[in-house]
Amino acid sequence: MAGRERVVQLLRQLERAACRCPAHSHSYYQASGHTSSGKTTDYAFEMACSNIRYGEGVTREIGMDLLNLGSRNVCLMTDKNLSQLPPLTAVLDSLVKHGVRFKCYDKVRVEPTDASFKEAIDFARKGEFDAYIAVGGGSVIDTCKVANLYDCHPEADFLDFVNAPIGKGKAVTAVLKPLIAVPTTAGTGSETTGVAIFDFESLKAKTGIASRAIKPTLGMVDPLHTLHMPQRVAANSGFDVLCHALESYTALPYSLRSPCPTNPIHRPAYQGSNPISDVWSRHALRIVAKYLKRAVRDPGDLEARSSMHLASVFAGIGFGNAGVHLCHGMSYPIAGHVKTFRAEGYNVDHPLVPHGLSVVLTSPAVFTFTACMCPERHLEAAEILGADVRNAKQGDAGLILSDVLRKILFDLNVDDGLSAVGYTTDDIPALVKGTIPQERVTKLSPRAHTEEDLTDLFEASLKLY
Repeated sequence: MAGRERVVQLLRQLERAACRCPAHSHSYYQASGHTSSGKTTDYAFEMACSNIRYGEGVTREIGMDLLNLGSRNVCLMTDKNLSQLPPLTAVLDSLVKHGVRFKCYDKVRVEPTDASFKEAIDFARKGEFDAYIAVGGGSVIDTCKVANLYDCHPEADFLDFVNAPIGKGKAVTAVLKPLIAVPTTAGTGSETTGVAIFDFESLKAKTGIASRAIKPTLGMVDPLHTLHMPQRVAANSGFDVLCHALESYTALPYSLRSPCPTNPIHRPAYQGSNPISDVWSRHALRIVAKYLKRAVRDPGDLEARSSMHLASVFAGIGFGNAGVHLCHGMSYPIAGHVKTFRAEGYNVDHPLVPHGLSVVLTSPAVFTFTACMCPERHLEAAEILGADVRNAKQGDAGLILSDVLRKILFDLNVDDGLSAVGYTTDDIPALVKGTIPQERVTKLSPRAHTEEDLTDLFEASLKLY
């Protein structure tokens, strides 16, 4: 009981803390114009998404797709865990049936690093491929995107396209080769987006590459593949869907994001919440509310697992254009600084805090903190997820959403906060330091934040229950 009281006390402190940024002291929605920094905010948003094909057994069509593209030498990327499972077998059967020539790269690392990306890039550059296939979760799809990108830029240095401030953040100008993504988890939405995330090992932090140019040509979403996810993988993948939808729906509106690009090629993939992304994010939340627990508890529940596969796509379209914010920004050092924790259900040879878990552990604290900027959206999200908000006050929006999130996590036996995955108060300065470079996403928080705020958020996330 004392632990829960401590959590509630910390959440109330976050909720009451005054927002110190003049740019965020007004209404959540306001006309585009000038911020306090003098930079002009944007006036437009752009929607981009891969083509999506959905259906049970649709993977059998992949060989025909490649023939239709005129592909003669295909790079197939996957990981060791999938190499003997039905999803890859289905792809291989179709390629062989239709006489498609291919080479297989199965060394993708779960939670990729700069080193594992570079190894995949080297394979791609030597292969003279004319198309790519990614069979796996977000790690495989992201690795394949990056291999394709650098294969088409043979003279590029690795940091050229990596997000600033860690990399140079250069715009992609070459036309990439066709990439078909076959997702086998229901979480990342990577089959829809132009984003690839990795651990930058020397900094012990995650960063990535974000460009519409790297999104897959086709996301082949076959719900039969999700039946092979272990229960904890299904849970952590589902938490990623949950946070994608919540963060994109509550992100800073696109019309408040600055600076306004002088050339549309520089408009970021993550643009802020917008009316189109809102539709996808809300719908994804409704599916999560109905099917997440079922999908975790019964691996054979095809309806639930198929629905979560679609929710992953819907949330991917939403956040792939609106962006995410603090949960994801804070998750990157949580994953990057992992010590000895190895998550259940993952067959890996290295310590691992799965991405979805690293994201969701801070969600109660984050949405308590951000609720003051758009309380109506936080209350709507809480209602979709099962909270009774009929008599709720807007000032309680953060705590209401926090409570419903902690109930979901408790019901699904989620580890009790950052302390349960190996972190202590002494680690918080390093976690804060690792969050600061994640401005690509953290700047989309609807509420401005300081290092002191991040410290409080990490402290409030050490224990959940």
